[in-house]
Amino acid sequence: MHDPVQHVSRSIWRLSGVTEGPRAVPEETPVALTYNAGSYAVMMASPRDLEDFAVGFSLSEGIVSSATEIQSLEVVEFDNGIELRMWLSGEIAQRLSARRRNIAGPTGCGLCGIDSIAQALRPAAIVKSEAQFSPQQIMAAMQAMPALQALNIETRAVHAAALWSPARGIAAIREDVGRHNALDKLAGAMARQNIAAADGMVVLTSRVSVEMVQKTAAIGAPLIVSVSAPTALAIRMAEAAGITLAAIARADGFEVFTRRHRIATGEAADVA
Repeated sequence: MHDPVQHVSRSIWRLSGVTEGPRAVPEETPVALTYNAGSYAVMMASPRDLEDFAVGFSLSEGIVSSATEIQSLEVVEFDNGIELRMWLSGEIAQRLSARRRNIAGPTGCGLCGIDSIAQALRPAAIVKSEAQFSPQQIMAAMQAMPALQALNIETRAVHAAALWSPARGIAAIREDVGRHNALDKLAGAMARQNIAAADGMVVLTSRVSVEMVQKTAAIGAPLIVSVSAPTALAIRMAEAAGITLAAIARADGFEVFTRRHRIATGEAADVA
């Protein structure tokens, strides 16, 4: 069994001297995603919530349009890695064969193996939800994250992605050593639990790059909030996808880069 956390020995240097002691560190494991016995991708990921990862990756990559199109899913563990074996219907499998690739993705890689500029910059889905959020709700979502990041509390070395909604607060949260993997796991968890995104926001502990916007658009959330800054391309992609992008969220505020109309700056809305 691949444990998502390992305990290692280390030397600790401080001005007061050197000491020895254990430290919890996150594991990263090669995770192969296969469809109908054909290899598609190998990603370095945290060995947790792998069913969610398989479904979310399949959705965000456009391999399937619904989780129900995955006829079966099996997590097979080996000494040196994990295989996520999925079987698709004949028609979907035939479509996939035209674009099958075999890639080795380093930790946090969101576009590993993409072999054309057009594929890397594919248009994001258009998010049509006109849900609005107050600044207080955004701050509440950010403040709710840390206590739910179990792996990060133990290791201080993983990313998280969550969906927050006014009715439920944090409806789902997933963690991984790779920020793209965390978002894929969130997408998979939402699909498997039938959690709707139209009235919620995706909250990230990482920077916002273009593929993070593409994945959020596939989820259907109208708002991204992140603790770090976006890239210029991510801003353009969010604008084109109809997504409100708020970033550099801190205890005292945040910055909004696109679709500002979704941030209601008047009377505070309900906070779950």
